[in-house]
Amino acid sequence: MRTRDYTRLLAELGQEYTALAPQSAALNGKAQQYMVDGGSHSLRLIPPFPPRIAAAHGAWLQDEDGRRLLDFWQGHFADILGHNPPVVTSVLAEAFESGFGLQTGFTDRLQVETAEIFCQRTGAERVRFTTSGTLATMYSIMLSRAFTGRNLVMKVGGGWHGAQPWALKGIDYDRKPGRGFERLESEGVPVAVTDQVVISGFNEPQRLREQFAQYGDQLACFIVEPFLGVGGFTPATREYLQTARELTQKHGTVLILDEVIAGFRFRAGNCGALYGIQPDLATFGKVMGGGMPVAAVGGRADILGLVGRAARSRVRFAGGTYAAHPASLLAAKTMMSYLVAHEAEIYPRLAELGAQTRQVAAQAFLDEGIYVHVTGHDPSALPGSSMFMLHFPFDETIPMRVPQDWLNPNACDLPLAHGVLDLALLVKGVFMLHSHGSLTMAHTPADIEQLGEAWRWAARRVKPIL
Repeated sequence: MRTRDYTRLLAELGQEYTALAPQSAALNGKAQQYMVDGGSHSLRLIPPFPPRIAAAHGAWLQDEDGRRLLDFWQGHFADILGHNPPVVTSVLAEAFESGFGLQTGFTDRLQVETAEIFCQRTGAERVRFTTSGTLATMYSIMLSRAFTGRNLVMKVGGGWHGAQPWALKGIDYDRKPGRGFERLESEGVPVAVTDQVVISGFNEPQRLREQFAQYGDQLACFIVEPFLGVGGFTPATREYLQTARELTQKHGTVLILDEVIAGFRFRAGNCGALYGIQPDLATFGKVMGGGMPVAAVGGRADILGLVGRAARSRVRFAGGTYAAHPASLLAAKTMMSYLVAHEAEIYPRLAELGAQTRQVAAQAFLDEGIYVHVTGHDPSALPGSSMFMLHFPFDETIPMRVPQDWLNPNACDLPLAHGVLDLALLVKGVFMLHSHGSLTMAHTPADIEQLGEAWRWAARRVKPIL
């Protein structure tokens, strides 16, 4: 295993960052008096302290110290028009001014109109709204188990489907021999649940065939992202998804496409349509919400019908207090409608910006003699992508194809990609987490050029250690 000691560099970068952001540092100290580690979402609490954001517009943030930060994190990739897009905020402001938006707990016309747009653009026969991607994936698995009467759940190693019991296995790669993605990611999760989770491989159709031959008639569902998110930012191949569709149909297994990231990111609707695949169920969130907390489970009427009265509510996907919240659905309806109306303009532009960014990333590190493998796009699978992620393999001759390649600490420099670069970019006024990000309609070629310069600066700081 290759090891590199970044201790001194991290200390230096931490001092430089603290000097630039003393107000964020002070506020972080106060936050730690009341919240665990100073916040309520672990990923955001980057060391030595996260920037405390006071304002956000388009591609830019402003922290408590008045520093402007160029942002490629963009709300966990939820923002496709940039932060606080006027097309959404103006509608919400008008609604609040007129006394609409916080009347929680009722049904209204807006739910019908939002559901209609959603179903038309995703091919779903029915939809039920909820508040997070985690809940959407959990409910989709519950529906699958009830519908099939089976217990086993299959997911891919490296796939993230939220912090819910069936998903908290096989996310990070365990370097111990024979372990791989077979690790449990959290204490407190019943082993009786995780023992029923089968881990498969992403973009490995032959392995999928072998596992369905072994488990197929016991599998309630196979949940998979058509665009693998935090596990590597790479699209599924056509062969892989088509194989998944064929095998799930053959064995009576529910195919769930997790499109919490992919939905409305590659087209004004579901990503599965770009593969010619209609799943049994699909989960959505992020982009469709227009910046507000909304998620959805859509799919076959006979499966989703299990939550209804006719099925005596066999699955208690009853909704929470804030499910189908009017302000959230207004944002979702507004955003989805806008994306549909401007589809021909938005998605080619995002694809162009994504291609430029991936090229700039590769060149920035190459100029400093550092090899980087950039994922985010496969032209044979998807027509264009606004996503990118950087990986730093120890041996550049080894092909990077699957999650176990770039998530393996024996094969790739994870501390560099998942920590050192984040802090270095912060010093240079760029915000990103774990070396992956997304483009929005608010970004410009000049922004990408600035990102490239920040990467070059970071590469020069890192190079003496490599």
